[in-house]
Amino acid sequence: MLLLKVLASKSIVGESRHFFISDFLSYNVTIKEVTRYTSLISFEQESLQCALKNIPSVVANSLHPRMTIRLYHDARMAEVIATQDIRQVKPRYDYPNCHMHQQDEKQQTNQFLNEWLHLCLRLGQINVELQS
Repeated sequence: MLLLKVLASKSIVGESRHFFISDFLSYNVTIKEVTRYTSLISFEQESLQCALKNIPSVVANSLHPRMTIRLYHDARMAEVIATQDIRQVKPRYDYPNCHMHQQDEKQQTNQFLNEWLHLCLRLGQINVELQS
């Protein structure tokens, strides 16, 4: 439901919404795919590039969180299907594992998305186009 509020009736492939939190932090939500029963959405944090220019690319990449989310229209449910460099987030991981994912990685990722959505809805400012 929070994701539907963030999208605010955006439903066409390529449409996006930018949430400005501060001078150094913003979030971008973009619709990547729409089918009859699902939508694929990317949600990423954008930070001021000049703040990252002297940081090695591996570190800068980790400071640029992003997720791909599948939205199921009929169930009104969202599922994080990819985050950072993890293509399919499993519901549970054995621990330890070769990638050092936490046992409850999917639950933590969903909680992180929930916190992002609340932040955007509470503090985010958007550009609104006025129609004459």
